[in-house]
Amino acid sequence: MLSETVFRSDDVPAADRFEHWRELVNQAHAPMDMSSDYREDFRASQRLLDLGPVSVWRTAFQSVCCRRTPKLIRQSDPEGVHLSLPTNGPLVTVRGDHEIVYDPYSLCVYDTSRPTELHAGDSSNLHAGVALEIPKALLHLPGNTLEKLTTRRLSVREGFGALLAHFLTHLMKESGSYQPSDGSRLGTVAVDLVSALFAHTMDADDVLPPETRRRTLIMRIHAFIELNLVDRALTPVVIAAHHHISVRYLQILFQQQGKTVTGWIRRRRLERCREDLATPSLRAHSIRAVALRRGFATSADFSRAFRSAYGMSPSEYRHAALAGDRSTIPPANALDAAPPTSRTTAATTLRMYEE
Repeated sequence: MLSETVFRSDDVPAADRFEHWRELVNQAHAPMDMSSDYREDFRASQRLLDLGPVSVWRTAFQSVCCRRTPKLIRQSDPEGVHLSLPTNGPLVTVRGDHEIVYDPYSLCVYDTSRPTELHAGDSSNLHAGVALEIPKALLHLPGNTLEKLTTRRLSVREGFGALLAHFLTHLMKESGSYQPSDGSRLGTVAVDLVSALFAHTMDADDVLPPETRRRTLIMRIHAFIELNLVDRALTPVVIAAHHHISVRYLQILFQQQGKTVTGWIRRRRLERCREDLATPSLRAHSIRAVALRRGFATSADFSRAFRSAYGMSPSEYRHAALAGDRSTIPPANALDAAPPTSRTTAATTLRMYEE
């Protein structure tokens, strides 16, 4: 399990909750003046993951105002970049006369070295979100790039923004499936994704190191394949064209991971079908329907591929999985990867960062 720090306001006396939480936030982030109308009985929770120089946290709390003042910056500046993705309740930043409102589909970026005022939450709901803290020195940002980024809402609906949002939410949900030694590699994944998002937003992809460009390209390709498994026309030609690379270069990228493009597509389809067969809510779906919704051309093709991979037919596997008969279910590493989609993709990503 990754190194983790957890705070729940219910574990602290009501009179001490706000100050205790404020101290934790200031230690994990950068010192800020904080105020709240609910400080007499403040409700908050926070999970913080330590990924080496990078930290990721999920938090929920009552309405609060945070100010990063010039005085506090002079006293202490970690020279970091803070990214926050609200998942519930508004997040508003004020810099001088410039105000930006962020919603669950937009990413807030701010620089700890510049004065900023943040208003999170409202009177009706707890504010919730996922945040990421990265030292500026780890990012490849030319000139005044960061200053420009802090005045924008970065979308997480597509591209690198969507990849980053998925990475952060998955990491908080599945942190127990990783080892402490994975922390530094996961931190590097985060840095790569943020660097690529910033460079793409500012149309400055050429400032990224070649290795960062290669790794983020692979992540984009994997995500594209995952989203398009149902398309039976998904081929190396289609994938290469979508990412503006040659089929030969696409094949080289997969060869470097010990895979082939078509082999990976089939593998992911099998793994997704295996998940569906073991899902009780999908028991009414026929084997044919399961195969077709994951991109197999025919149920016969699927059945042959499934038996070859797992040593049993799809119907036999479904019966055993839904009955809870673990003794007859093939091991999770039957395809040398854990079956759940997010874990499989994450495990593949981590292998790219191994020494």
